[in-house]
Amino acid sequence: MTNITQAWGAGPSARFDTIAAPFRPIFARIRERAVTRDIDRILLHDEVRWLKEAGFSTLRLPVENGGLGLTLPEQFGLLIELSEADPNLTNAYRSHFGFTEDVLNAPVSPWRNAWLKRLGDRETIGSGFSELGDGKIGTYSTRLVRHGDGWLLNGEKYYTTGSLYADWITLAGADGEGNPLGALVPTGAPGVEILDDWDGFGQALSASGTARFKDVAISDDLLKPAAARFSYSGGFFQLVHLATLAGVGRAAAGDLSRHVAKRKRVYGRGNASRTAQDPQVLQVVGKVRGAAYASGAIALKAAEALQRSFEANRDNDTASKAEADRNADLEVSQAVTVITSLILDASTILFDALGASAAKRSHALDRHWRNARTIASHNPRIYHDRIVGDFAVNGTTPAPHGGIDVAAVTEEKTPA
Repeated sequence: MTNITQAWGAGPSARFDTIAAPFRPIFARIRERAVTRDIDRILLHDEVRWLKEAGFSTLRLPVENGGLGLTLPEQFGLLIELSEADPNLTNAYRSHFGFTEDVLNAPVSPWRNAWLKRLGDRETIGSGFSELGDGKIGTYSTRLVRHGDGWLLNGEKYYTTGSLYADWITLAGADGEGNPLGALVPTGAPGVEILDDWDGFGQALSASGTARFKDVAISDDLLKPAAARFSYSGGFFQLVHLATLAGVGRAAAGDLSRHVAKRKRVYGRGNASRTAQDPQVLQVVGKVRGAAYASGAIALKAAEALQRSFEANRDNDTASKAEADRNADLEVSQAVTVITSLILDASTILFDALGASAAKRSHALDRHWRNARTIASHNPRIYHDRIVGDFAVNGTTPAPHGGIDVAAVTEEKTPA
């Protein structure tokens, strides 16, 4: 069944249902065991393999390089559907798709050509940027130091989302003088250890734990030509989270509908002999579904802004590029609080349409709120509203996304 026949709305392009058709049976297969995996903490190695074999990792790659050549709205449409099946997988692919954008936006070079080929061969990328400790924003304790004809990598990363499932880790470190460097590290290289030690109450299967590097040999060709990410990266990575939330909303709506349809017990103050006919219960179901619908529509609209930014990046008009990047950042920020609030509310009120049995661990209905709350905590929504307001009132362009670390210490001045 297509999005239209399920009343989720048309896809982001006329060809979208054709594009999605090979993946939808895989999504359905993934969805079948989502509850079991959540309860028993079963990692997603099989599911990642199914997607990899189907070419899901190559969505944005040009056709001539072995990919599907999708636009950003088309890719985000598929991410919403994948998130409905299991949002852990979307988060696990987040860094891979971000690195793909890095490659697509890079100038023509041997490095770019090499990575286009690896991505076309369906090699996948995990994340290795975040560090624990008291490091300052923009600095790294992980070190890449010259050693003979190559480099030695030492350090530890956290929130290495997707790396347990990936062939490579993309990471940032510093050279001997503290200058930032970007590098790609094979996950199976000697000296690499990846742990499944993420203990969050949500997104537990996205493999977001610790990665340790001890004297890992890195050749020159595995260093990125520039440490900076693609110019619309802030909006892109945030929008992956919003697409995930939209998919969580769809999953919550689907689970709620199924539970209401088969529920036999009713309350004495109810309005019908069957829960499925109770208008107040149906109102809750409709509200949850409406939240999911609106979230998906908003996410896909913001994806159009990212597509315009990608296209502007291929031109030489600096002013148009800056405006497109700014607008993409703002459009995503304008969506953050709305989508977050809709899905957190929906994943809570769904229990109002059911009885106490809905809280049974075996149903795992709480996973929708746990996953949504965890995703929403990655980039606090409180800052996005302020950024949007500052632009609306003062015309302020959003500052670059700077990650999260300990703030640099500033000297406090004594009042005169």
